[in-house]
Amino acid sequence: MDAEKEIQELKMKIDKAKAMRYRAEARLEELMKQRQQILDELEQLNVKPENLDAEIENLSREINSLIEKAKQLLPNDL
Repeated sequence: MDAEKEIQELKMKIDKAKAMRYRAEARLEELMKQRQQILDELEQLNVKPENLDAEIENLSREINSLIEKAKQLLPNDL
């Protein structure tokens, strides 16, 4: 392969790598914005990120409890 063709191929690879880097940076920026939005929402709900699993478990138990109460309030012959 001649030098000019190799240089052209290298330029194409560099351009492709730059485009990939740009897309990755844009994606990272978007993910950082989403992360901040989620953290802001958690703050508004007074839930700390480290307590999220416990909060989900508590809400699941509360939902199940309310479903059971609703079942008890309905007549059995329906």
